[in-house]
Amino acid sequence: MQHPHKTALVIGANGGIGHAAAHALATQGWRIRAFARIIPESTTQNTGAITWITGDALKDSDVLNAAKGVDVIVHAVNPPGYRNWGKLVLPMIDNTIAAAIANGARIVLPGTVYNYGPDVFPEIDEESPQHPISRKGAIRVELEQRLERACARGARALIVRAGDFFGPGAKNNWFAQGLVKPGKPVSSIIYPGKRHTGHQWAYLPDVAATVTRLLARENDLPGFARFHMNGHWDATGMDMINAIRTACGKKHIPVHSFPWLLIKPLKPFVPFLREVDEMKYLWREPVRLKNDRLVAFLGTEPHTPLCDAVHQTLASIGCLPKISPVPTPDTSSIRQ
Repeated sequence: MQHPHKTALVIGANGGIGHAAAHALATQGWRIRAFARIIPESTTQNTGAITWITGDALKDSDVLNAAKGVDVIVHAVNPPGYRNWGKLVLPMIDNTIAAAIANGARIVLPGTVYNYGPDVFPEIDEESPQHPISRKGAIRVELEQRLERACARGARALIVRAGDFFGPGAKNNWFAQGLVKPGKPVSSIIYPGKRHTGHQWAYLPDVAATVTRLLARENDLPGFARFHMNGHWDATGMDMINAIRTACGKKHIPVHSFPWLLIKPLKPFVPFLREVDEMKYLWREPVRLKNDRLVAFLGTEPHTPLCDAVHQTLASIGCLPKISPVPTPDTSSIRQ
């Protein structure tokens, strides 16, 4: 379904989910304002339906100016490097909420499983109680509560919750910062989970396609809408490992356990390690989001086969050898 008169502001368009959402919406006819602190070097100019805007999500005036006249605001921003995450995330969502209310726009938020504690494991639906056991989870709960309250003041909200993200170009996630090393051939796999324990993954282009399809049904969505994705459910942990091996063409890449104990002394100095240490409980037992509501609403969930998704991801972050193009034969001296 085309949306020739709809405009979306994507805050955090440099990030994995922001980039994927911007391009998925653009392919469906949306006009995109891609908002980021730094415009990527590969984007030298505005192209087609995507217009880049330099701005700071912590400055309310920047967000308000960028959001004038938009129908949707995709809130896909995180503090760079997870620095001061706890102090910056809520002011960022407040600025997005103010801009959405001013324009009567819908906010789209990529949700996480951090909101939940073990009391609702192993299967979680949209109505499961949110009793987080981490600081980060408590902030995510507050963030979503602010969105729900904003819906009584003129905003609308759509939360699409999924498992651990991975996908082309995205490097700030477990896949690229834990399992493999971007820019290097895969010589080993570091797996954070317990053996034979299920884990849920979400391929970013599938998440973006889900958001796009839901927004195409705007007239059928409630003011405050929440949907869970199934994504890729890996019941034993071996599906992801074997998909990486297949993509690399190596059946016997060794797998090592994630060094949880070794990262403890580094936590004060490496913000990312401090954040992931809080989330280790999500790797110790199966945690699965149920997508019944999404399937009932859309009919199906967008789903890329795992091997294809992993191959695209590894190629994009420089873990697979680049294939040289086949040279074009020189036919200038060939007589006809």
